[in-house]
Amino acid sequence: MPAISDLPPTFTTETALGEGISPRDLYASRDAGEIIELSRGVFRQAGAPPASLPDLLAVTYRSPRAIVCLLSAAAVHDLTDEIPQAVQIAVPRSSHPPRISFPPTAVFRFDPSTFQLGLTHVEAAPHEPVRIYNAERTVADLMRLRHRIGESTALIALNRYIRRREVRPAELLKAAAALRVYGPVLHALDVASAR
Repeated sequence: MPAISDLPPTFTTETALGEGISPRDLYASRDAGEIIELSRGVFRQAGAPPASLPDLLAVTYRSPRAIVCLLSAAAVHDLTDEIPQAVQIAVPRSSHPPRISFPPTAVFRFDPSTFQLGLTHVEAAPHEPVRIYNAERTVADLMRLRHRIGESTALIALNRYIRRREVRPAELLKAAAALRVYGPVLHALDVASAR
């Protein structure tokens, strides 16, 4: 008889059922505190090492193709002090957007031709990577969507980015060009550099 403790640190209901664990046993383990429900159908072993980014981990299991973006990515890359009210994820414009109510999630639909641009990973829990846009793509996206996210938020992220030790302005401008915000990003870089 399979045991819930034999499952990975984070798993889905589908994974548990596939291993022969009944829904009754799964929810009994949750109610007993042996596992923690991160989101509907996503669980984490109570004895597993703590997840540093549990909301991102939960959303990733709910929508594996999604990529963490905008303010959520900016928070991970230390480009903002704002705490996003929802996990912000991107999906290709042609795909069906996921509906995730917990943790609160905001879905943005990005152009499929640039969807993979700047894709990297961050560990949300030990050995559990989450897809996220890199700092350069994040800054370019914030500038591109500054009318929705806030111009001051985008400019703060850009200023924090250029003050970093590992700044890569050529990569930032490359991402900005691909996302059609080269002019605004270059102008903002010139203004920020002049200070």
